[in-house]
Amino acid sequence: MPKDLNKNVCDKLLFSKLYEKYAQSLSDLLYYKYGDKLNPSDKVQDAFIKMWQNCAKVTTQTAKSYIYTVANNMMLNEVKHHKVVLNYNKVKPKDYTYETPEFLMRKEEFLIRYENVLSSLKPEQREAFTLSKIEGKTHQEIADMIGVTRKVVGHRIYAAFAILTEQLEDFKLK
Repeated sequence: MPKDLNKNVCDKLLFSKLYEKYAQSLSDLLYYKYGDKLNPSDKVQDAFIKMWQNCAKVTTQTAKSYIYTVANNMMLNEVKHHKVVLNYNKVKPKDYTYETPEFLMRKEEFLIRYENVLSSLKPEQREAFTLSKIEGKTHQEIADMIGVTRKVVGHRIYAAFAILTEQLEDFKLK
């Protein structure tokens, strides 16, 4: 009985035979061509997954070509990605600003005053305020963390906010 060469690879037994036949040699080829740094065995696995997802389109005749092409393209994409990452890492962040020295000085002074006012708050107000505005926690999350009701947390946050706005003229909170 002749083999049906136009049969697709959706049969599990056929697919596993193809895997056993080509996986190791493909992995070795990718390893020799690109090295171990780009995980050639992972690309082989991904190529077989892609073939399984498209098994209706892949015949037994084209299976080897399909697998090798997909795995090689995945490796090439990985190489391109690494080049982009390397080029991005070469770009140095700018070491200048368009801010005036007066603005920088006022910003530094404001930060010192803010820290002083924040440290003068009651500990429970400071805790609730920093958890809410700095760490981004909700009132309910803070209440659960410190063991009080949501209303108490809201009162502490708004009391701290009132003190900060009173003692700092430029204090605006988003």
